[in-house]
Amino acid sequence: QLQLVESGGGLVQPGGSLRLSCAASGFAFEAYYMGWYRQFPGHERELVASISNGGTITWYANSVKGRFTISRDNAKNTLYLRMNSVKPEDTAVYYCNGRPPLGPWGQGTQVTVSS
Repeated sequence: QLQLVESGGGLVQPGGSLRLSCAASGFAFEAYYMGWYRQFPGHERELVASISNGGTITWYANSVKGRFTISRDNAKNTLYLRMNSVKPEDTAVYYCNGRPPLGPWGQGTQVTVSS
């Protein structure tokens, strides 16, 4: 069945960079739009960025536009999120899933932006 495993989070200083990865299995990854979502404590998950199945069409929330880059490697069934110029307000748990979501959520990866 569908499985999504996020990794790459951690503690980073404001202005720094991180690259998140999402290993996907159990479905035809290359056939689906995928997205990165984040969740702040006490809030619903929100979509941060998405990418078409072929990787040619991307979308970003205004809050991350120009700082984050979503990409994918269909040969490796892996989704990426490059996070540059991070801000304290980017602190959240980050998840990947389809857009719209395809199935169960993974455990997510915590990103903490703090000096």
